[in-house]
Amino acid sequence: MEWMRLAMIQMNVVHNKEQNLTHARELLTQAARKGTDLAVLPEMFCCPYSNRFFRAYGEEEGGPAWSLLSRMARELRIYLVGGSMPELSGGKVYNTSYVFDREGRQIAKHRKAHLFDIDVEGGQRFRESETLTPGDQVTVFETEFGRMGLCICFDFRFQELAKAMADQGAQLILVPAAFNMTTGPAHWELLFRQRAVDNQIFTLGTAPARNETEEYVSYGNSILVDPWGTVLARAGAGEEILLSEVDFARVPSIRRQLPIRSARRPGLYRPVL
Repeated sequence: MEWMRLAMIQMNVVHNKEQNLTHARELLTQAARKGTDLAVLPEMFCCPYSNRFFRAYGEEEGGPAWSLLSRMARELRIYLVGGSMPELSGGKVYNTSYVFDREGRQIAKHRKAHLFDIDVEGGQRFRESETLTPGDQVTVFETEFGRMGLCICFDFRFQELAKAMADQGAQLILVPAAFNMTTGPAHWELLFRQRAVDNQIFTLGTAPARNETEEYVSYGNSILVDPWGTVLARAGAGEEILLSEVDFARVPSIRRQLPIRSARRPGLYRPVL
């Protein structure tokens, strides 16, 4: 199958975890009624984006949020990328995304590998490493539509990771993310178009809706970009179910027309010691 209908769930995230889970279920149900094949929730969809909340809102794999996502994927007969949530494991906290197939089976899991530790002059300061532990895997998974890659927010800034997913056959990279009001206007669209063009794949970012009253303000603007770098869909700042379709036949077509990957010369790029 080449055509797939996607839903980016740009939802409001509040301080009540149960309310977030209930709301995610409502939005996923609405998306499924519109023929969605795969839905993507935002980064930290059930937890305010703050170090002081990550451990308190965390749960082990198989916990209530995980179980809800599995059940919703099965009941709605969709692939579901569960945004991300704080995962508790071995006394540590990870920023983790789970993926479920149409039967509700977990088919992938990605722990954010690059922690968001930044201090922009006159802008945002945040240090995930004060609470979170990084993962160490490149994550790709199979679907009836083909292979897809998965990473979380700051991971997407590293071209090496995107290339590794593309090299493993990913035709679409899915990115639950929460860029802020400093990095979002500067780099959000640029990065999704850049990674799409560099790797000749589709790229998709799903963010929380913007709430100016929170200590961390999400940029929103969930986005889908094709392998030519064309923005196929883009949300605004508020809550929205952003629906779009992708034609995976575009990937080999563009690679034939503009043979970047086949023209690569890896030996030429080796560092000189």
